[in-house]
Formats: sequence, C-alpha cells, structure tokens
Amino acid sequence: MAEGAARGRNPYLALVGSRVRSQLAYRSSFAVSVLGDVGFGLAELATVYVVFAHVQALGGLTAWQAGLVFAVANLGFAVADLLTGHVDHLPQFLRTGELDAFLLRPAPVLAQLLTCDVSLRRVGRAGLALAVLLVVLPRAGVDWTVGRALLLASAPLTGAAVFAALFVLAGALQFWLVEGREVVNSFTYGGGFAAQFPASAYGSGLRVLFTYVVPAAATAYLPVLAVLGEPGPAWTPAWLGWCGPLFAAASWAVALLVWRAGLRRYTGAGS
Repeated sequence: MAEGAARGRNPYLALVGSRVRSQLAYRSSFAVSVLGDVGFGLAELATVYVVFAHVQALGGLTAWQAGLVFAVANLGFAVADLLTGHVDHLPQFLRTGELDAFLLRPAPVLAQLLTCDVSLRRVGRAGLALAVLLVVLPRAGVDWTVGRALLLASAPLTGAAVFAALFVLAGALQFWLVEGREVVNSFTYGGGFAAQFPASAYGSGLRVLFTYVVPAAATAYLPVLAVLGEPGPAWTPAWLGWCGPLFAAASWAVALLVWRAGLRRYTGAGS
C-alpha cells in the first residue's frame, strides 16, 4: 500500500523505475550492452595512453594527472548521458508527431522527454571512469586539503550538470534544425571527448571555445588544476576550477531559454 502511494506521488520515478526494470529483465542482453559501453570507454582511455606513451608530460600534467582529468570528465559525462542523453531522440518525435502527444499531457514536455527512456547500459562507462579514478588518484601527487577534497568530490556532479545542460540545449536546437542531430552531437559528444584531455594542450582559440562557449574544460580540467595547485595557461586560470557551479548554472539558463523558445516555435506535425 505504502509503495503504491509513493508511486502515485512520484509518477516520474515510477516511470523511470519501469524503464530500468524492463532492461534488467533481459540480463544477458543488458550485460552485453554494458560491456560494449565499457569497451567504448577503454578505446578512449587507450587514446590518452597512446599520447602519453610518447611524452612524459602534456600541457603541464603528467600521465597520472591527465588520467585524473580523463576519469573526472568521463564520470560526469556518463551520468549526464544516462539521465539526459536520450534527448537526442527529439528529431524522431518531431518527424513522427509523437511530440504532439507530449503536449497534450498535464506535465512539462521536457520532464516527459527526460523520462521517456533510460539507457541503463551507460552505467558501464561510469563504472570504468570510477575505476580509473581510484587507480590514478593516489599517484596524481595531490597535496590534500579539505577544500580540494570537496572540490574533487563535487567535480563529477558539476560536470554532469554541465553536460546535461548541453544535451538539453542540443535537443532544443532541433526545433530549428530538425535533421541536425550530427551537428549538435559535435558539441555534446565532441565536448565530452575534448574534456578528457588537458585543455592546456589546445591552442588558445580552442581553450576559449571549450571553456566559455562549450564549457567542457570546466567539467574536469579546471577542477583538477585547482586540486593540483597548478596555475593554468592563458585564458584558463586554475581559480576557474572553483566556479563549476556557475558554469553549470549558466549552461542550464541558456539551455532552458532556448528550449522554451523552441517549444513556443513548434506548431505541430499536422497529425
């Protein structure tokens, strides 16, 4: 009885729970999907390894410190991808007219879109990132303080918030682009890939792009700089690593503004 009442008070949680249970019902298929996601993460980790196999340091960071950037970036991105990555299905809903059904229901369209699917296989990438984090953290040479420990603990959450906002923004742009899924993916998944490497290895133009336009550097590189006590290159001072919540808030403000503008522009599929 109590469980039923709880579900009635939390329809979104009940819907997400049903999605999760449906995926766990086919355990072999779920395991294969998770392993596939882990394999994708290992391929990206191999890219970082290949780079540092030929140099002792890159962008002022050692291999272990760069591994810390990789782990924090991937953990935040994996959580955001799990919770909001399926927003990129919006073009399909626009073409088929399924979004019209969302508009008829007494619930926010964005909330319905976020709960219409949950791809649980993405926990594989999060698990890999957590494992890498546990391996590299003791070897990264961090001079620990309470503030630095709190900053590193909160960095994946801040990163998840930033990337989630980018997914929502990318979805909102589909109201204008419709068939521009690959274009906006260059900013979401491309930003996730860029976040895995020290931003100091990029030219000044790319550093500005991935810090102030697509704030990928704010999800991992800048917090790691602050934790390590490194000064940071031009345009990306280490103190920005403490401003992660501001980057997340600004990202969500822009994403929600564009989302509302796109939803007002939508006139239906004519069905």
